[in-house]
Amino acid sequence: MSLKEFAGALPDFAKDIRLNVGSLLNEQHLPDQQKFGLLLTCAHATGYKPLVDVTEAEVAEKLSPEAATAARAAAAVMAMNNVYYRFTHLAGNQEYRTMPAKLRMNVIGAPGIDKLDFELFSLAVSAMNGCGMCIDAHEQVLKKAGATAEAIQTAVRIGAVMKALATVHAAVN
Repeated sequence: MSLKEFAGALPDFAKDIRLNVGSLLNEQHLPDQQKFGLLLTCAHATGYKPLVDVTEAEVAEKLSPEAATAARAAAAVMAMNNVYYRFTHLAGNQEYRTMPAKLRMNVIGAPGIDKLDFELFSLAVSAMNGCGMCIDAHEQVLKKAGATAEAIQTAVRIGAVMKALATVHAAVN
């Protein structure tokens, strides 16, 4: 089953989600590695196995093994970091911001793919998870690396649509 068919199974009340999935699959503003890497990263970030399985199949021939591994790694490390850094940002006690995180996150420094691609993946997951501190940090790195506002916005749109797809599909199946 393709991602478009998976989305096509949504009920009529989620027609906009179906249409948005089709639009994202036809997205031309990002190179394929970024687009398909983002789809895979965001599918994993939803934690919804049926969507993960469909997306894995969708991108299997479109991503290098290194890019697919990096996409999965971005979802994994951001699942951890977004909780931790959202806490340090939201906690009233500012002391937590000055303490070392003591969390391993080596993949951020050596993702195995272009750093800009990995940062886009990480930004999308951070947006999905609502971590403002991580959103700001990844956006700054992306801007310094020359990413356009359109590329950044597209990454976040992919995260938004994939999250909605997982949420609605889980609720009706």
